[in-house]
Amino acid sequence: MAQDVAYVRKEMQAQQPAPKKEGTAIQWLRANLFATPKDAILTIIAIIFLVWAIPPIVDWLLIDAAWTGTDRAACATLAQGGVKPDGWSGACWAFIGNKMDQIIFGRYPDAELWRPILVGAVFTILLIPMLMPKAPYKAWNAFLLFLALPFVSFFILYGGVFGLPVVDTSDWGGLMVTLILSYFAIAVSLPFGILLALGRRSRLPVVRTLCIMFIEVVRGVPLITILFMASVMLPLFLPEGMTINKFLRAIVGVSLFISAYMAEVIRGGLQAMPKGQFEGAASLGLGYWQTTRLIILPQAIKLVIPSIVNQFISIFKDTSLVSIIGMFDLLGIIKFNFTDSTWASPVTPITGLLFAGLVFWIFCFGMSRYSNFMERYLDTGHRS
Repeated sequence: MAQDVAYVRKEMQAQQPAPKKEGTAIQWLRANLFATPKDAILTIIAIIFLVWAIPPIVDWLLIDAAWTGTDRAACATLAQGGVKPDGWSGACWAFIGNKMDQIIFGRYPDAELWRPILVGAVFTILLIPMLMPKAPYKAWNAFLLFLALPFVSFFILYGGVFGLPVVDTSDWGGLMVTLILSYFAIAVSLPFGILLALGRRSRLPVVRTLCIMFIEVVRGVPLITILFMASVMLPLFLPEGMTINKFLRAIVGVSLFISAYMAEVIRGGLQAMPKGQFEGAASLGLGYWQTTRLIILPQAIKLVIPSIVNQFISIFKDTSLVSIIGMFDLLGIIKFNFTDSTWASPVTPITGLLFAGLVFWIFCFGMSRYSNFMERYLDTGHRS
């Protein structure tokens, strides 16, 4: 018996009720904090701990803190020679406010502070559009930020030209040194690391051997050793009467160190490329450099963005090691000011170290968030 089979609906489907609202606060709490009895117990314990720990921390950092003052008396109790009542304890933000110029610029002359401020403003103006994926004129922006600005900023900061008085690099310090070292290390390490990674995968034995030797030697020693060699040992091998600025030696040492690690990160991305990408490029008649520049490197770098940013964050924090060669970065200048008897108090060192940690965290967290943004922006594999 024949049956009437239809593959197309003959009647309209009845209207369905609207879906319940998703993503409410209660649903989020159930899914993330109270999904199981175990999760509920851990959540309650965490809430109890936060209720116990946060109020005294807030009191010490903000409410009971000393915000104004001209010397240690503002951050010391009566028994310690100060004005605070006995038993008082709080952050000494007056110390940070009083030393803020040194914390940012080191011993840079007050009359010349407009020079690092100008360099910082130009750097910010060039950096913002560079971080915006859809901003126009990327090539010119990159040229000004990574090639032109370093040379111009050096002459502005150091002086000796255009009537600017010389400010020796020994007077540079604080956050300015930390940012300069990190900026040069990041700007140099990425392109140099890419070249080293390509060289390590090269079919030319001499190029491959030299790249492998450089990477393994540099990665085999700590950064402290490289800084010590650049600061103390290198001058011993120079001709008599020839000197290289210590700040420049530190920049070169840090840049070469991070470049070796960056090369291995990039090489991991290159090894993750499927063979079909190379074969497809060859079928289009593309040469080695065209294939590498247009097809392989963009994909490889996208794959290892988290590792690249991790190296950037690591070197930003490792700049504090330059204090061993007599340079005062952010952490070094803060620790140096602990020796100032005018501000000697039990809470001054704790406050200074907390402030340094906060500054490092702000910059590192910012790089991490931008990395996540770029990952989402470049993740085109699952877009509809």
